[in-house]
Amino acid sequence: MKRRKFCRGTGLAMASMMLPAPSIAVLGAASTGANRYELVAQKGAQHLAGQANPQTELLLYGNNTPGPLLVGRKSDMLEVEFINRLEMASTIHWHGIRNLNEMDGVPELTQPNVEPGERFHYRFALKDAGTFWYHAHNMAWEQVARGLYGPLIVLEEEEQLDASNMVLVIDDWRLTADYQIDMASMGSLHDWSHGGRLGNWLTINGKSKPDIQIARDTPVRLRLINAANARIMTFSLAGDNQFEVVAIDGAPCTAFMTDRITLAPAQRLDVMVSLQSAQALQEVSSDQPFDVAMLRPEITLDNPAPNRPDARPWYPRPDMADARVIDIHMQGGAMGNLSSAMFQGEELSLRELAQQHRKLWAFNGEVGGYHNLLAEVDLMQKIVLRVHNDSRWPHAIHLHGQHFWVNSSEITSEPVWMLRDTYLMAQGEKAELIFIADNPGQWLFHCHMLEHHAAGMGGVISVS
Repeated sequence: MKRRKFCRGTGLAMASMMLPAPSIAVLGAASTGANRYELVAQKGAQHLAGQANPQTELLLYGNNTPGPLLVGRKSDMLEVEFINRLEMASTIHWHGIRNLNEMDGVPELTQPNVEPGERFHYRFALKDAGTFWYHAHNMAWEQVARGLYGPLIVLEEEEQLDASNMVLVIDDWRLTADYQIDMASMGSLHDWSHGGRLGNWLTINGKSKPDIQIARDTPVRLRLINAANARIMTFSLAGDNQFEVVAIDGAPCTAFMTDRITLAPAQRLDVMVSLQSAQALQEVSSDQPFDVAMLRPEITLDNPAPNRPDARPWYPRPDMADARVIDIHMQGGAMGNLSSAMFQGEELSLRELAQQHRKLWAFNGEVGGYHNLLAEVDLMQKIVLRVHNDSRWPHAIHLHGQHFWVNSSEITSEPVWMLRDTYLMAQGEKAELIFIADNPGQWLFHCHMLEHHAAGMGGVISVS
């Protein structure tokens, strides 16, 4: 494969294009405010590397990757009939949605696995307008790496998706020389103990190197979603152009300007761009920036709909007087300081954990999982998760069912309070994740470097 440098020692070919219209069958009219869809998971193939190269065999929703664009409006009900035609069990998690616990899609915790040939009906309210996504949650380290994910956009009443309001789903793939998923490396303990599964071929909306035609003579909102297993990506615009960040993980924020944006796995950023001529979108995480797509302001819209969100967040940062503090000590991985941890009631050395159980990470000295209870908290209790990343690797920490405030330097040079559902913690960092536990249920708290989660970096916060 012809490759260009992406990170030191790894090369990626890059691409971007507009999402096609939703390729999913609408089962019912929206006259009652309900958006009803059928979503089928099955084997398929797609030209990840362009029409001139062989198709890549994948696992797909709606016979496409990313999966069909699901669109609803705030306060609507979303209904999805999930049909599993895979050869393995699966579920769907609705990432960033303040969901009903039984609709959250975590097998063994909030629902049974959907076995091959079975189906499951998801139905939940869309409480917030913003940029979200959905993805497989059983064996996510494999199923997401093979293509099982898609975008979910919740619009305000006056919004619409057009050339001034566009979705870009970014992923990197580990492909072999014949453009197939590198299955031989799937589950590699080297990946699980280091930074996770990093790819060598990058796509935007499942395509390689197309142009992105955007609206002219109007600010354009780009909704970026990082669907990669583990790749942290940084983007800039060529020339002196800047991004105006208007929403973070779906939540509106006070707008600010920046010349580069960083997206960890599962994170989303909504940015406004105003271009007078075609400009390259560049990936700049390495010392050799390169073009990933071309933004071309060539589409004329007669009456563009409003595409800028209200600057007010979904809810204010809470007063943390009398808050309960929960300490979470993250350890493990290569070059870490974890010598042993509890697993299934027994303390084992890191060598035993890795060789016998494929476990390499721990929260508070215990290998995590769906049955590892980090804390039980009361409904409407003020919570501070005081998290210490005591490892040599960054971690994209995700809390299901809730959003939290964090004083973040992920995008800005100085710390800024942000409302997030997925936070990128640097090596050695200590951070406080602040929220009111207003959503009852058993909620997963885990690293969204999916290999880290599979290898033990996860636990449950019970809100009752």
